[in-house]
Amino acid sequence: MKMIVAGAQIGGIQKDEPREAVVSRMMALMEQAHQKGAEFVIYPEMTLTTFFPRFYVEDRAAFDHWFETQMPNAATQPLFDLARRLEIGFTFGYCELTPEGLHYNTSITVSPEGEIVLKYRKTHLPGHTEYEAERSHQHLEKRYFLPGDTGFNVVRNQGVVMGMAICNDRRWPEAWRVLGLQGVELVTIGYNTPSQNNLSAEEGIERRVYHHELSVCAGAYQNSTYAVAVAKCGMEDGNHMFAGSIIVDPDGYVIARTTGEGDEVIVAECDFDKCAFGKQTVFNFAAHRRTEHYGRITAQTGMKIEV
Repeated sequence: MKMIVAGAQIGGIQKDEPREAVVSRMMALMEQAHQKGAEFVIYPEMTLTTFFPRFYVEDRAAFDHWFETQMPNAATQPLFDLARRLEIGFTFGYCELTPEGLHYNTSITVSPEGEIVLKYRKTHLPGHTEYEAERSHQHLEKRYFLPGDTGFNVVRNQGVVMGMAICNDRRWPEAWRVLGLQGVELVTIGYNTPSQNNLSAEEGIERRVYHHELSVCAGAYQNSTYAVAVAKCGMEDGNHMFAGSIIVDPDGYVIARTTGEGDEVIVAECDFDKCAFGKQTVFNFAAHRRTEHYGRITAQTGMKIEV
């Protein structure tokens, strides 16, 4: 089975940019993707707002206005309507505030009929909880979000087995393998990755982009799946996030990439029959995995040096 998929990269969103303006940009990108023959569009993490975890506020409830209490809502309904009219499926990330008052970094997969067919909440939250004065850049995801409670699930949408990850999840092979064990054929990843947020000055933007591509290409290859990783990037409120949106095939090759840091569409034709080769040979899990030796992966969290 073949399908043209599109990555819809979004340039920076400033604090005063309303949801409606962002959705208008998303719709323009969807129209471009449709003109290129795309049947499924991938948008970034936290698509609707600026990356507010770079800011510290004492009362975290003061940032609740960045969160969505329902989806779709008045601001996003036009995007759902356009997708239904164009018969395009899509996925995008947003900040979710549940009726119970819980805060998650969330992504959804939507069918061409406009139905939410899968929801995922970010598992691997990077950064820290409290303000750290020694840092030149704050990264406070742990302050504003809870670790996701959904786990890594898949859905068959438009004839393809799809799964989601969000940003930092792409660096964790456990996330990929759980999706791979369910026969995933397309992993979608939205990200907002600051170009600098560590105490170490050694990790510049070139190294960060390299690690990004390395993680996505390795995950795709080791689970014989297509992967699409899409950025929200460029300058936001005086802070820079890198671009580097890519589409990767089951051999781990980049088959499409963005060239700038603004709103941009990339497309590639994915032949999902190509996922079968790796799943039946090198990564035939049933034939080659040895779970009796993997217990430490789930029994232990931190590193233990016992020699």
